[in-house]
Amino acid sequence: MSYINSKYGQHLGNAANRELFVQFLTRIYFEVPNCILAHFSKLKILSGDNFLSFRNFFKAKWKGGFLCPAYTFDNVKGKFPIGFLIWDTKIKEEFNGINLEVFNAKGDLIEMKHLYNYDTETSINKWLISTRNRMDESNIGFMSYTGNVFQTNNQIFIKNDIKNMVMPRGTWITDKNIIEVSVYFSVRKAIPATWTNDRDQFLKPNDGWQTDFEFQNDCLAYTLFSNNIQSENGTNHWMPFTEQEVNAQNRFESHFMTDFINGKIKVENAKDLFGKGTSQNGKREFSEDAKSVFDAGRELWKYYHSKPNGNVNASFYDIREYFQGRNDKGRMNSKSDDKKYMELISELRNKLNFLADKSKPKIYEYEFLKE
Repeated sequence: MSYINSKYGQHLGNAANRELFVQFLTRIYFEVPNCILAHFSKLKILSGDNFLSFRNFFKAKWKGGFLCPAYTFDNVKGKFPIGFLIWDTKIKEEFNGINLEVFNAKGDLIEMKHLYNYDTETSINKWLISTRNRMDESNIGFMSYTGNVFQTNNQIFIKNDIKNMVMPRGTWITDKNIIEVSVYFSVRKAIPATWTNDRDQFLKPNDGWQTDFEFQNDCLAYTLFSNNIQSENGTNHWMPFTEQEVNAQNRFESHFMTDFINGKIKVENAKDLFGKGTSQNGKREFSEDAKSVFDAGRELWKYYHSKPNGNVNASFYDIREYFQGRNDKGRMNSKSDDKKYMELISELRNKLNFLADKSKPKIYEYEFLKE
């Protein structure tokens, strides 16, 4: 038996170490043929984009293995899985996927997990990039994203402009792709990241989502109350209410979002030419769960606009900053001394969680994720 301790395991995100690790496994594969090969490492070798060519080259029969949390190792704090894997190189088989037992830090078997050999061309990011072909209007924001796995979900956010990004990688948002962006954003945020799903890949969906307008509108509602738009960084096009709904003292600078919701901004999709009806024009109808999010948000906006020194164009981020303030390091505080605000923001977050839970089955049905 050849036993490989991946000393590069904690640094497989580094390109040089990835290359060294692949070279090491390849050398063992050739120099010690027809052996039982065992190694432990992160799961990038089995599912990561950078290891696709290696997976297509490596031919061996899967014999068994298991997963455990990385933080069970000394001096490792990360919440991601480590795989203990055994292969028989005498039997040449293509790697398509494997089933692994998953153990927690106490050694309890908690689930069975299937790992797939993902094709980079089916990634959710490749799907979203294709929506750029339909962008020909003015921008209403920019969504930052990187990577296709749960590990990078905290790097997904929506701001006013690419100029507001430290690392500007993502896509512009317009009236032509706002639904795709909202679907992408919600799919990536609806399911919490855990140590077991840390390396799971988000994928290009099947066509089912295109005519599920309730799902699309649920995603839009979720995104409207989860973005990082700031009025000080440009026009706030993400106002989900009219002035009358929230008792605003002056007119909003932009009415894009309420016009879009009420069907005053027509959306054209090339596929409609073939009669598939994948665009929803006219007033958007929201589910009861989405309506409850709007209701909770409306009460929060009303309370903010009742304050004498508020900004009429305040975004959700601005409202949070107004009530929660910042600490001496410049970070927004997690709570506010205003009890009424805390009640309202808690209610909104609860409704958003319910809406996210409602979307989870559709995420798997439309194959954004594989079970």
